[in-house]
Amino acid sequence: MGVLATTHPTLLDIKNRLDPNGQVAQVIEMLNQTNEILDDAVWIEANELTGHTTSVRTGIPEPTWRKLYGGVQPTKTTSVKVREGLGMLENYAEVDKALADLNGNSAAWRLSEESGIIEGFGQKLARYMIYGNEATEPEGFTGLAPRFNLKSAVNGANILTSAATPDNNDNTSIWVVGWGPNTVHMIYPKGSQAGLQIADKGQVTIEDVTGNNGGRMEAYRTHYKWDAGMAVRDWRYVVRLNFDLEDITSDGKTGPILRDMLAKAMRRIPNLNNCRPAIYMNRDALDAFDLQMNRDPLLSFKTQEDAQGKFVTTFRQVPIRRVDQILSTEAGVN
Repeated sequence: MGVLATTHPTLLDIKNRLDPNGQVAQVIEMLNQTNEILDDAVWIEANELTGHTTSVRTGIPEPTWRKLYGGVQPTKTTSVKVREGLGMLENYAEVDKALADLNGNSAAWRLSEESGIIEGFGQKLARYMIYGNEATEPEGFTGLAPRFNLKSAVNGANILTSAATPDNNDNTSIWVVGWGPNTVHMIYPKGSQAGLQIADKGQVTIEDVTGNNGGRMEAYRTHYKWDAGMAVRDWRYVVRLNFDLEDITSDGKTGPILRDMLAKAMRRIPNLNNCRPAIYMNRDALDAFDLQMNRDPLLSFKTQEDAQGKFVTTFRQVPIRRVDQILSTEAGVN
């Protein structure tokens, strides 16, 4: 019964979705999250079905001062090929046809049921954009954290820390990302479509899910699929700020000065005009940032309405986005 309740809606589920008039009630999505990184990411079609191969410049030669009647040796740049993987994220929704047809509102009830499935896709994709790691989960893709997790690495200059201890899992990260086709972008398989693909399979015959061997039942089925990967073509356009949340007290007077760290991080980005920059942090980091910034109202930290009618908080005109999938229980980067 436990498996049945978690994989297929029951009569109790449909009863809980109906208002006193027998119509599908609006569900208050208490489990929904805010993961605005999904709104900013640039998507590029991959050049392969299962991955994306690109070239990264590793060396630029210097020109030679030439004197009259003197020759100059030709030179060339150096580059390496980097291949990024793609993951296939899929799910199915199935509901007993007779159950969904109750009160003649099958389409509305199915939409109510499946909106949570769509939210699940968003949450998992956002999590993997930060923490995905093909080394430990080859069927997924590699996100930002595994790429920026060692200060002695080549990209270590773009990892800023403040009392973030590796042995204590009470740290969080703020990310500055400059999205663009030549900097950092998401990928989708060659010849396919970007984003969540939804296919209504209509009425199908499935095996009786109660375990009655050989039994059959009619059901409605929807298939969901989102193939995605991440390509970091130029690591200079990503900066990680890793710090201990407990160091910031309720009055905002102690701990790392987040505005200074952010200002330093933005200077790490080679050209903010060459990308779509954004700052990502979770609710705990936003609380800590507010505590410090509100003590100095003259600083460049404000909320304003953008062209789409949304209220956007910015720091030095770069939007600050909330990503609930960023953890407050990270290990410190060293």
